[in-house]
Amino acid sequence: MRIFSGIQPTGAKHLGNYIGAIRRYVTSQREGEALYCIVDLHALTVAYDPVQLRRSVYDLAALLLAAGLDPERCVLFRQSDVAEHTELTWLLSSVTAFGDLQRMHQFKEKSAAQRELVSAGLFLYPVLMAADVLAYRATDVPVGDDQRQHVELMRDIAIRFNQRFGGGAPVLAVPEHRIPEVGARIMDLQDPSRKMSTTGGSQEGTIYVLEGREAIERKLKRAVTDSGTEIVRSPQKAGVSNLIEILAAARQISPEQVEERMASARGYGELKAAVSEAVVEMLAPVQQRYGALRGEEAELERVLGSGAAKARLIARETLAEVREVMGVGPRTVAGTHSHQARSLT
Repeated sequence: MRIFSGIQPTGAKHLGNYIGAIRRYVTSQREGEALYCIVDLHALTVAYDPVQLRRSVYDLAALLLAAGLDPERCVLFRQSDVAEHTELTWLLSSVTAFGDLQRMHQFKEKSAAQRELVSAGLFLYPVLMAADVLAYRATDVPVGDDQRQHVELMRDIAIRFNQRFGGGAPVLAVPEHRIPEVGARIMDLQDPSRKMSTTGGSQEGTIYVLEGREAIERKLKRAVTDSGTEIVRSPQKAGVSNLIEILAAARQISPEQVEERMASARGYGELKAAVSEAVVEMLAPVQQRYGALRGEEAELERVLGSGAAKARLIARETLAEVREVMGVGPRTVAGTHSHQARSLT
């Protein structure tokens, strides 16, 4: 099993990022061949500061390592260090439907928010995302529920490519999304109808991974609930349901177990206190390790460079076969043999 997931370097990482993605990366690196990519090229599709972008890559690399990613167990690299991502994007654009890209929810939301320039890069963002995964023939893609549409598109692209150029052989693997049962969608504490986010959410409704105990406790104490006292999940109790989900994810138990344990609580104050304690305990080790790792930029660069070299070997093989079956560039003996071998299996 080969696992791939990418994470954007921009924006301070919050509780939703940690529970929905980063912590799962740590678990997944023990389950198969795992590649984790800091997707800095994706960050170019909206207005950004070049100096801050480079700094953010190091911030995220240090955070991922502090959370428990082990370069000996997984491949951690920077997207822009592997040129095969951008080449494959262009090649895959030939089998990507224009209408499919127009229907992408993220494009609609971000393009509506951009007043000066809606870039072609923003429109082609999902094709680059597909290339990120398909370049490694990954079979499993850990994502949040909000990324389901993107994975469906990359599946469609892979199937269409194989049908058109593969001659019945699976040149590209068709990936499956892996969405967690608990913690897939952590909501804003002040507006539980919206996903917790550094861009679209509220400052007081967002808990950051590197935030101190006092700030975490204050934000959770002010979290929106409702006029009742019963601690159960319900469509009518979005705020309480979100707190139950966070506590379940932090303690790594089921939401049903949270409801059972909180059945005798005398109000939402006890629930909020329990969530605060669990979140602080979960994040404390990461925060401690991050402080030591972030100052060593040369070491962070070494880790990213080593990971890119490993990633490049895999992506290069995929690109050679893609170019061969598409008739791009000179015919390669290795590519011909690879395709023939794949066709016979």
